[in-house]
Amino acid sequence: MQRDAEATRKRLLEAAIKEFAAYGIAGARVDRIAAAADSNKAQIYHYYGSKDQLFDAAFEAIVTQVVTQTPLDVHDLPGYAARLAALYDEHPEIMRMSDWQRLERSGDAPVPLAAASVQSKIDEIARAQAEGILPGHYPAGVLLVLILQLAATWVSIGPEFAAAKDSERGAYVADAVHRLLGR
Repeated sequence: MQRDAEATRKRLLEAAIKEFAAYGIAGARVDRIAAAADSNKAQIYHYYGSKDQLFDAAFEAIVTQVVTQTPLDVHDLPGYAARLAALYDEHPEIMRMSDWQRLERSGDAPVPLAAASVQSKIDEIARAQAEGILPGHYPAGVLLVLILQLAATWVSIGPEFAAAKDSERGAYVADAVHRLLGR
């Protein structure tokens, strides 16, 4: 029986995302990733080269997911933030991977796709500000950071705030962005 290489790569990447989200780069174990993917360590090294390169591939997959599933809409920044918050709720590994990237790879150059996506969003917001579509009381990059932080609020607070996490949190994020825009 011939193995499906693409299916194996996908299983390894999915298992790696779960492992890295839970333990970070230093704490992740290649043998656990291989077992969770119903594969072996040799396949990880064959497809990805090293644990660090596997993390890079896993992080890039997370960035791709966020970029493709939540495109920026300068005409509806509150809705954009709410959609992003919903994605983070549905996939908490996104923010965990982002945290590990920031904590364990702070000295690395930004991931090209992430850097390009951020710059594109800043440029779109700046154009919308210049056209009067969005208020200009914050520079475009600052406005984007504030919106991203509001979208991540619910996944970044501790369990002691569990009571504050209710089914309306997407609406709260949208309302907060609406108010941030001064509308």
